[in-house]
Amino acid sequence: MNAILVTGCCGFIGYKVSSLLLEQGKSVIGVDNLNDYYDTRLKEWRLNLLKEKSNKTGRFICHYYDISDFESVKTVFSNHTIDAVINLAARAGVRASLEDPWVYLDTNLKGTLNLLECCRNYNVRKFVLASTSSVYGDTKKIPFNVADNTDRPLAPYSATKKGAEVLCYSYHYLYSMDISIARYFTVYGPAGRPDMSIFRFIKNIDMGKPIPVFGDGRQKRDFTYIDDIADGTLKCLEPAEYGIFNLGNDRPIELMYVINLIEEQLGKKAEIQWLPLHPADIHATWADISSSRERLGWSPVTTIEDGIKKTFEWYKTNRDFVRSLEDGK
Repeated sequence: MNAILVTGCCGFIGYKVSSLLLEQGKSVIGVDNLNDYYDTRLKEWRLNLLKEKSNKTGRFICHYYDISDFESVKTVFSNHTIDAVINLAARAGVRASLEDPWVYLDTNLKGTLNLLECCRNYNVRKFVLASTSSVYGDTKKIPFNVADNTDRPLAPYSATKKGAEVLCYSYHYLYSMDISIARYFTVYGPAGRPDMSIFRFIKNIDMGKPIPVFGDGRQKRDFTYIDDIADGTLKCLEPAEYGIFNLGNDRPIELMYVINLIEEQLGKKAEIQWLPLHPADIHATWADISSSRERLGWSPVTTIEDGIKKTFEWYKTNRDFVRSLEDGK
């Protein structure tokens, strides 16, 4: 195998996926524009770890390009022999997508199209797209099954991710590309995104700041630990023809229970700032992972209790650094 192209390699999931590939002795061609959606120092922190790891294991090269720029993407493909693409570069965040939907269109949809076109032109046969549980919208049917209708996304973020999925099917159909789509469910863990709830809750409770909770806190999420997500993503590199896979913990957890776990780790009570439920928020997410079990041989192994403990241990080790980071959007 020559090399795996990982876009968004300095992001939360992209870093972990790249790290795991390097540990397996693979060569990784990274692409990341280091945008300022959240504090770039965290992205640079992850990038430095990847550079250090590449000296000991597989080869790592990073190009600081934006995937929405077709000429930049072509440059990467023309300069490297690539066996597969894992597209983890994305603008994330439901609420932020309402403020600037155009950047979501450029990165999530146009960026995916640019990568697919280059895969077609440079004969790269395997493509993995990172998608999201948000494409299911406010369905009343749970757990979410990959065969469910996903035609009613509630925000530009999920709409652009759905659009990227549809583009992938077109390229599979027209050019026989082998494509796997991974729908992630509320990923958390060490070195996560500062705008995500668990990261923000740990930091704010520790610093004596209020934490924002939308609605009554009884909403449930299928919180999934980063190591399980990275493992599932790499399993998506296996031949699938065209497959959609839910990567979730298969155990919806109430938000207040997560807050209680964090309080136990910190030995502090949270000061909660109660806020109205956002119209793009849904009451519960729950992944039906039967297809992932059967076709990928994947299932999560990390409980929410162990995952919160591991996340807190990372925070404790890097407390000063994390406290200095801006929270993100």
